[in-house]
Amino acid sequence: MTAIIINTKHAPQPIGPYNQGICNGNILYISGQIPTHTLENVDNMNIQQQTQIILSNIKNIILKANFSVNNIIKTTIFLTKIKDLQDVNKIYKIFFQENNSHFPTRSCIEVNNLPKNAKIEIEAIAMK
Repeated sequence: MTAIIINTKHAPQPIGPYNQGICNGNILYISGQIPTHTLENVDNMNIQQQTQIILSNIKNIILKANFSVNNIIKTTIFLTKIKDLQDVNKIYKIFFQENNSHFPTRSCIEVNNLPKNAKIEIEAIAMK
C-alpha cells in the first residue's frame, strides 16, 4: 500500500518538514493544526476562535482526502492552558454536531507553548 500525501490550499501550509496529511489505505493521519490560515494575528484571537479555525482546517484536509468529519476516530488536543478546555469543548461539541458526526476518542495534553504563539493545536486520525 502506498501512502498518499494530502495537501490543500484551504488549510495552513506546513511550517516545517511535514505534510498536512498522509493517507495510507483507509486511514488518514492529519498533522497537528494551529490557527495560522487567516490574515488575523493569532495573538488577537481567543481560544474559541482558534479552535474554530483549527477544526475548519482539519475538515478541509479531510474533504481533500475524500473522507468526512464522521470518519474521524481520534483527536489529540494540545493546550497551553488546560483551563481553556471548557471553552474548547463548547466549540468542539458544536463542530461535530453540525457535521452530523459522533464524538471521536480524544486525548488532551497541556504544553508549555506552541508554534506561532498559538494557544491550541489539534491533530486527528480518520478511518473509512
